[in-house]
Amino acid sequence: MKILCLLALIAIFPVTVCLTGCSSSNRAARINHVVFFKLEAAQDVDELIRDCDQDLATIPGVTSYFCGKHGDFGRSGVVDSNYDVGFYVGFDTDEAYNAYLEHPRHIDLVSKWKPRWEWVRIYDVVDDTP
Repeated sequence: MKILCLLALIAIFPVTVCLTGCSSSNRAARINHVVFFKLEAAQDVDELIRDCDQDLATIPGVTSYFCGKHGDFGRSGVVDSNYDVGFYVGFDTDEAYNAYLEHPRHIDLVSKWKPRWEWVRIYDVVDDTP
């Protein structure tokens, strides 16, 4: 539920993320790294999800993770549906996030997929609540 809350809010407010509707007890991690991909070829969706599941979810320092397809629930006037894959990964410390970004599996996945995406949107949402 906490991931869906974050993803729904980001889809509704793609530039300015508002977390008013989520209570602090529902936060997934201190640092929430959310990425949306629009692929050049829609048939590559399952492969990208498989690669993320295999290569990113178990990088040391990752405290929460989810990767999946866009869900169509008949709310096209409200929810941004112009992406193929949504990805979320959470961290508790800045050091864990930076280590993830420099991890060889992350670098290799980005190198493999960068030529295959039309665009990527990256949002880092931080909970600095004591």
